[in-house]
Amino acid sequence: MFDYDVIVIGAGPAGCSAAARLAQKGCYVLLAEKMDMPRTKSCSGILIQKSLKLIEEYFGGLIPEYTHCSPADNRGMVFVNDAGWEYKFEQAGLSVRRDLFDEWLAQQAQDAGAELRDGTAAVSCTEQDGYVCVEFKDGGTTCEETAKAVIVCEGAAGSIRRKMRGISGGNVITCQSVYEGKIDLDAHYFYAYLQPEFSDYDAWFNVKDNKLVFGVAVDEMDAYAGYERAFLSHMEKEHGLELGGKIKEERWVMPRITPGCPLDYGEGKILFAGETAGFLNPMGEGISCALESGYAAANAICDVFSAGKEDEKDALVDEYRKNSQQISGYMLGQWDFVARISPSFAHMRKHA
Repeated sequence: MFDYDVIVIGAGPAGCSAAARLAQKGCYVLLAEKMDMPRTKSCSGILIQKSLKLIEEYFGGLIPEYTHCSPADNRGMVFVNDAGWEYKFEQAGLSVRRDLFDEWLAQQAQDAGAELRDGTAAVSCTEQDGYVCVEFKDGGTTCEETAKAVIVCEGAAGSIRRKMRGISGGNVITCQSVYEGKIDLDAHYFYAYLQPEFSDYDAWFNVKDNKLVFGVAVDEMDAYAGYERAFLSHMEKEHGLELGGKIKEERWVMPRITPGCPLDYGEGKILFAGETAGFLNPMGEGISCALESGYAAANAICDVFSAGKEDEKDALVDEYRKNSQQISGYMLGQWDFVARISPSFAHMRKHA
């Protein structure tokens, strides 16, 4: 009666972990991605230890070297709070190129049995009588596909959840610039700056393939130029920054996390995962919770379907919420930590 058992929209970490898990459990899965693979993604590309363990568990293999950046071995994060105090956290991680890393994840989902269709944008997603209909657009061609359930993993910029919820705006804009140059900071660490004079949210610095990456998060694009000037001036004064030519600029959005870290798990037979649902750890670390939430959504579908409860009201969402309790608790703890070291984030305290 349906074209697929499950359609997964978005081939980032959340979508790929969901599609791979569903396929491993015997589901007929379509993994649809609006961009052509390998897709461009503005991201630090830092995989923390938690992400590395999840990838090994979910995909059963090591991340190939061709996806690695130089230096590949990330050694941790350095937080600088409002007063300029540094908090250094040592942890072995990996720096990757997100385009090649995401393409590899999608290949793992394909190898598990999922059908990958890139360059295909989901235009609408509607639940009907016992199934979900997704309208896709591929170039100038539109088509409809049906499934027993759908997992939406489009990120904060996706249109499906926004249309379903009637949402406009509300995201944080991330502005990232890549430069030639040199600086007196250890290239093996990711640096996050919480001083309000540098951003509306946070500013950051890291090194990828021997290029300097500076980022600033803003509420409105008009504020970006002033914040970046202040940030770069600070880096020149404090860390001997010598800028060369600008190689490129990147723009993206991430969800604005509010006190209590509320999450939107979806409704009926349409589930949300990753940043679409609001899963995001501090300083834009969304990969670990994307992987986990996609996996949790997939398990919820498999468990509810195998129990024959797919037509019970809220069965999928309730099972998914139960599966995600550990993920949401970890996320709350991470934001509480940032709130404790930075007055600018004091509103994110667990018991504020």
